[in-house]
Amino acid sequence: MEIAKSNIVRSDAGRDRGKLFVVLAVEGEYLLLADGKSRKVESPKRKKRRHVLFVADDGTRLAEKIKGQEKITNSELRRTLAAYRGEVHPDQEG
Repeated sequence: MEIAKSNIVRSDAGRDRGKLFVVLAVEGEYLLLADGKSRKVESPKRKKRRHVLFVADDGTRLAEKIKGQEKITNSELRRTLAAYRGEVHPDQEG
């Protein structure tokens, strides 16, 4: 599957191997990734496509904001990724 903006991916290479990220932008062969904690929205990680694995196509409000070029926060990224890790329940706010 082709990795696109707002997808959730897992790093498959490098010191961040195994971590989940949200794709903020696609620049040819490179992706700009952020997780809201170690990689903030203000300074996303630039990583080659072949070094990440597709996890999910996020259909939340966050995905709409990323696709619509709206401002997103680091806490929104952390909350979305935590839900994919199973750390919080989907009906739980915060």
